[in-house]
Amino acid sequence: MTPIAWLIIALIVLPLAYFAWSLLSIDRKGIVAIQSNLGSGFTQSGGANLRRPPLLLGVARKLTPGSYEAKLDHWLALAGRPMSMPLPKLMSLKPALALAGAVGGVFLFLLSPGPGMVGLGLFLTILLYFLPDLLIYNTGIKRQEAIKLEFPNTLDQMLISVEAGLGFESAMERAAVQGSGHLPDELLRTLQDIQVGRPRQESYEALAERCAVPDIRSFVLAVIQADKYGIGIANVLRAQAKKARVRRRQNAEERAMKLPVKVLFPLLFCIFPVLFIVLLGPAAIRIIQAFS
Repeated sequence: MTPIAWLIIALIVLPLAYFAWSLLSIDRKGIVAIQSNLGSGFTQSGGANLRRPPLLLGVARKLTPGSYEAKLDHWLALAGRPMSMPLPKLMSLKPALALAGAVGGVFLFLLSPGPGMVGLGLFLTILLYFLPDLLIYNTGIKRQEAIKLEFPNTLDQMLISVEAGLGFESAMERAAVQGSGHLPDELLRTLQDIQVGRPRQESYEALAERCAVPDIRSFVLAVIQADKYGIGIANVLRAQAKKARVRRRQNAEERAMKLPVKVLFPLLFCIFPVLFIVLLGPAAIRIIQAFS
């Protein structure tokens, strides 16, 4: 057998062997004992049924570094923590997709052996492993952009409510209930954190971390300082709303100025060649026929 074949066999056998060893080395008795101790205070009539975590999740947590798991959790927070993709499901899905990519690479190599198929199989495995990360990250970016656009209007609603006589948290609740989008959901979560006993400053800072929008971070710092030094919240909201509207207009102008540069490349490589073919094609054909 060639060295490339041995390399392919090693790339397939060694991960599968490590995967099997991880499954066999799990302390199932310890897990069962812990779950029985945790579930001793619950009854089936109470609706609290503890299930054993999947073996794939345990293996994924063993193979995934803690810093990478924290980064995934942060990306999920930026994406709004979708119900269809919690963190345990995401961590279990990644190695399953990678294993599917490795199996697909093996089939491709068996159909057409060669170094190119080895590289294609490795690329497919890596791509499928990081595909959920890309989707979650893209969802988070789109969500932050939507929050950035909603922020000035939400501030205006809160300012109107405060000037009408409501308190800051009541104005926040009113803007969250009457608003639509991702930002009202984050405001409601902040209010829920305050209602369950979390300090206001920590709740506002958590709002800034979940949104990761510079305008909201500046707003949170201004609200914390106003609460600390006794500044009127209406003045703070008025200044922040004006600043947010100016920044939104500046972002729109910046995007409008970047648009001609972005249109230049499709114009040069897609539109101009077709235009030249349509205009000069018949003339070129007649010239070739005349000289031939």
